[in-house]
Amino acid sequence: MKSNNGGSLEELFKDAVLEIYSGSQPADADSGETGTKLVRITLNSGAFTPGSPDNGLEFEAPINGVIGKKSGDVWSGVGLADGTAGWFRLYDNKYHTGDNKAAVRLDGACGVGSGQLKLSSLTIKEGVTITIDSFDIDIRGAS
Repeated sequence: MKSNNGGSLEELFKDAVLEIYSGSQPADADSGETGTKLVRITLNSGAFTPGSPDNGLEFEAPINGVIGKKSGDVWSGVGLADGTAGWFRLYDNKYHTGDNKAAVRLDGACGVGSGQLKLSSLTIKEGVTITIDSFDIDIRGAS
């Protein structure tokens, strides 16, 4: 998949950050965040600073049209608030929030056994670490 910027999805989301929110997913990724931010997922729950590669999430090269979480990396975060996970947003390393048509990000639904982000439980607790064991983006047919 190529972006309007000419980079691959893997390149666009190099050193990314993923956040999980309560409530319903916005109509599109250009819309501002809704719900409560429950957890920020980084490499090894490390501090994330926009524009810095430290603790950013990495993806493997595509295999059969799917890019996935880099093998061996631990994607985790400590709960920021109690709540029920409803949706997630993956941000590029620039981390632009709010209404923004130029931001590089994607949204998806959270679920147990289903959804774009499969979790062992939708219950997020403040102060409790959660780990993302797998995360795949199917880029076949995307433009």
